[in-house]
Amino acid sequence: MQQHKYAFHVEWHGHFLQHKVLCIVFLLIFLEIMFSACNSNVSSSTPPNASANITSQTTTMQTAKTYPVKIYFSKVPESYNDFSAVFPLDRTSPASGVATFAIQQIIAGPTPSESSSGYFSELKKIMSGPSVCSNAASTESSDFTLALDKKGSADEQGTATLKFCRVLSSPGVGTDARIQSEINATLKQFASIKKVAILTKDGHCFGDESGRDFCLH
Repeated sequence: MQQHKYAFHVEWHGHFLQHKVLCIVFLLIFLEIMFSACNSNVSSSTPPNASANITSQTTTMQTAKTYPVKIYFSKVPESYNDFSAVFPLDRTSPASGVATFAIQQIIAGPTPSESSSGYFSELKKIMSGPSVCSNAASTESSDFTLALDKKGSADEQGTATLKFCRVLSSPGVGTDARIQSEINATLKQFASIKKVAILTKDGHCFGDESGRDFCLH
C-alpha cells in the first residue's frame, strides 16, 4: 500500500511538471507572437523602401554629371574702350554639349546681379524675326547651328562654324566687334576649337562689311 502511494505521488508529480513545462512553452510562444506584432507595427510606421530610396537618391547624385564652362561677356566700361576686352563668368552645363550651351548662355546674357556689376552682351538685342533653322533634337526653332571641324561647309580640323538662324541687326562696328570677341573667347576655351567662323543666316561672315567673307578664306 505504501509503495502504491509512492508510485501515485511520483506519477502525479511527473504530470505536474509536464503541465508546468507546457505552460512555460505556451507563455514563451505567446510572448514571441506579441513581440513580433509590436515590431510589425513599428515597421509599418517607417516609409516603405526608405533605405532603398536613400540609396537610389545617393546613386543618382553620384552618377549625375555636369560640366563647368566659362562664358565671356563684355563689361562696362572696359569693353567700350577696348572691343576685344571680355571677362569670364562661371556656368555649369547639364549636358556634354558644352559649346552649344556656351553660345546659348551668351545669347541669354548675364544674370541681373551680373548685369548690375557691369557685365553685358548685345547679341540677344540684335536678333530678330523667325528662325530659319530647325533643331535636330526637336521641332522647336533654334537661334543658331554650331558645326565642329568645319569652315562654312568645308571640312577643317580645329575650326568651328557658328551660323545664326535669325536676322542680325547690329547698330555698328563696335557691337559687332564685342560680340565676335565674346564668341571667340568662349568657344576657344575648348581645346578642340582653334578658330571660329561666325556666319549670318544667309551664310556671310558676321561683321564683314567688305562683302568678301574673309572668315571663310
